[in-house]
Amino acid sequence: MEPVEIIHGDLLLRPWRSGDADAVHRACQDPAIQRWTSVPSPYLPEHATGFVTGIAPAAWAAGTGAPFAVCDAGTGELLGSCGLVSIDRALDSAEVGYWTAPWARGRGVAVRATRAVARWAFDQLGMRRIVWQAEVGNHASRLVALRAGFRIDGRLRLAHPHPMGGPDGWIGSLLPADLPTPPDAPATPTEHPVDDGGPASPTGRPATPADDGAVVLDPLEVRRAAVFGRDQPVLFATTVDGEIRLRRPEDRDIDDLVVGCRDPESIRWTSVPDPYQRGDAEFYVRELAVDTWARGTGAIFAVADPEDRYAGTLDLRISPVDPTVADVGFLTTPAYRGRGYLPAALGALAAWAFTSLGLARIEWRANVGNHASRRAAEKAGFVFEGTARHAVAHRGKRVDAWVAALLPDDLGRRG
Repeated sequence: MEPVEIIHGDLLLRPWRSGDADAVHRACQDPAIQRWTSVPSPYLPEHATGFVTGIAPAAWAAGTGAPFAVCDAGTGELLGSCGLVSIDRALDSAEVGYWTAPWARGRGVAVRATRAVARWAFDQLGMRRIVWQAEVGNHASRLVALRAGFRIDGRLRLAHPHPMGGPDGWIGSLLPADLPTPPDAPATPTEHPVDDGGPASPTGRPATPADDGAVVLDPLEVRRAAVFGRDQPVLFATTVDGEIRLRRPEDRDIDDLVVGCRDPESIRWTSVPDPYQRGDAEFYVRELAVDTWARGTGAIFAVADPEDRYAGTLDLRISPVDPTVADVGFLTTPAYRGRGYLPAALGALAAWAFTSLGLARIEWRANVGNHASRRAAEKAGFVFEGTARHAVAHRGKRVDAWVAALLPDDLGRRG
């Protein structure tokens, strides 16, 4: 396959050159690129040279890929990488991959380059589908894909998980009909055969993400991607014992978690497995807590005393139906009950969730008769709303549940 250049607004997408090696090496020192892509780590000068002089031209020659350097069309500065990392002629399907250099972020480079590559692949290569994959938790890449028009279809187990990452990936797809063309733009990005000259001059007015027809996302989705794309925060609250903290559960919490979940009151009122095994605690700490944060569906916190010893757990679960609503679940180990830890922790969690996640309502439910849980919720400001008949499944049967909710304005009037 013959290499081409694509001019798209103020971007020039061209085949890689030997002179790009230094800029590639500099860009790939970025921790985010090393964490979320398949580049070697540590990334050495020879890796960059091997990519621009060997791997990239070989993909073009064999027709197995179409890797582009993404440059500023006016200055020639390298801004990122975008291209087809694989091409399946039998299925007329290709997979896209991209990264943006640290010095070029915040300019919509990856979105615009991805759309240009996709349009070229549809129009010139006859592709019928472009696939996007990323490790679950790579919210920055997911936002790029969504803005470019990809439909995120689900999850799949990764063939080559990142050494520092999880086993699952998000997968999305883009069809020709998903890629609208702005009314004042040409149907196809301007394509040029490759020559030995310097970077081509831009044609037409510079493109912006809005001009490029990128999908405008719900601001709440963008906001949450920024939250869940970072490490889970540590929250603090004040009790009679001093300052307690809410943090991600750790392996050192497992023994105390087992004790708390084997307690008869925990078994009576919560849905923890019975009998509760150490493997259940290991799954909760090492997999469920990590995966919940990575997927952006909620947050699982360990409640720790002033000496950072495990005292209980507090889960926040965002509704899959209404992203502005979440519910909470919690338990305290026997040694810490009656000391006000959960009301304080609930207040800290709610303040963070309303502010950072943009929630409008946090719900609490408990089996009718669970007075300790109700007291904790009401002390945190939750307003009792009533009894829902047969609202929850518990130990093989349907039971009635008390329902309460906390709104942002309720935080100032705790019980």
